[in-house]
Amino acid sequence: MALPFELQVGWRYTRAGRGGRRNRFISFISGVSILGIALGVAALIIVLSVMNGFQKEVRDRMLNVIAHVELLDYAGQALPDWRATAAKARQHPEVVGAAPFVAGQSLFARGDEYRGAIIRGISPAEEATVTGLGAQLKDGVFAQLTPGAWNIVLGVELARQLGVGVGEKITLAAGGQMTPAGMVPRYKTFNVVGTFSAGHYEYDSGLALIHLDDAAKLYRTGGPTGVQLKLKDVHEARRVAAELKSIMGPEILVRDWTRANANWFDAVQIEKRLMSIILTLIVAVAAFNLVSTLVMTVTDKQSDIAILRTLGASPRSIMGIFIVQGAVSGVIGTLSGVLLGLLVAFNVDVIVPFIEHVLNVSFLPGSIYVISQMPSDPQRGDIVPIALVSLALSFLATLYPSWRASRVQPAEALRYE
Repeated sequence: MALPFELQVGWRYTRAGRGGRRNRFISFISGVSILGIALGVAALIIVLSVMNGFQKEVRDRMLNVIAHVELLDYAGQALPDWRATAAKARQHPEVVGAAPFVAGQSLFARGDEYRGAIIRGISPAEEATVTGLGAQLKDGVFAQLTPGAWNIVLGVELARQLGVGVGEKITLAAGGQMTPAGMVPRYKTFNVVGTFSAGHYEYDSGLALIHLDDAAKLYRTGGPTGVQLKLKDVHEARRVAAELKSIMGPEILVRDWTRANANWFDAVQIEKRLMSIILTLIVAVAAFNLVSTLVMTVTDKQSDIAILRTLGASPRSIMGIFIVQGAVSGVIGTLSGVLLGLLVAFNVDVIVPFIEHVLNVSFLPGSIYVISQMPSDPQRGDIVPIALVSLALSFLATLYPSWRASRVQPAEALRYE
């Protein structure tokens, strides 16, 4: 079946590059527009993929230390019966693990060095069911966290800052007690039995782990102050937390990991949104370069338009011809950009080391950044909207030149032919 003549003529105009210097110049401008669209789309895909990679890397390292959901007493006291609370939470189909904990802030003292840190009291056996760090250290370092031994596991960066090693002792100041001389902090000496590296600076430099019973005695809570939960799908944390809130009752505070780290989570989303807007403007500039290409084509093809009109072509058909020409350029640029962007995004781990080797530089020095390799995570939810926006902008750019072509009067165009 023959194609509509609008498609045939529009496609022919798209490929026009011969027949004179002017046609070659128009073809060159058209090629620059297509290249601009392709590079803009590719840049948008690559940047968002790298941002997704960083977000996933940091999120995974964060969730290696913290639980997906926490159940806390609203008054900040010990839970009356943490086992009943955990059993009630386990009734939710998304919950796959539960473990008690005690959390508090303390000050470490070693010689002239003082560092503040979060102390988390854990039960090594249950901790392994809710955090990756617990599963990783269960059979090694965590086995030495026994009740009454007053052993402690420090984040590797915290241990370095304090200058303390395994087998040494460290003093911890927690809370205080009222005496005739006023409030006096309570001090307790702990044995450093190991260190952990979560790959996240905030936790490596500001978290220490002790046994649950030792923490309850240290902070005088009388028992666990909360229960940590692990979910089947970490992305469902907000939804599950909202459902658990109605199940657990008003006396239990339910907090998912996105709420506990709201500043980081929101900052990443805002940065990604702003970067998308900025790079979309680059695609828009490239797409609207098609306007100049089509305007020059319309000016150059006025005699052709006039002949088509005298042969019976309607203004709508003339408009369709130039819409096809611009749309083809937009489709070619968009598809080329998507393919180039995906090619780079899926091979960032090869391309970046090659560039570093050639230029003798390091984009992510291991001594400064936790992540030493450029991560990338292309997602369909980003790529499809990028392609659709690029196609939409390209189509919009064709409307005015096409409308102008449809307004060409045959008699005026052929007057001097």
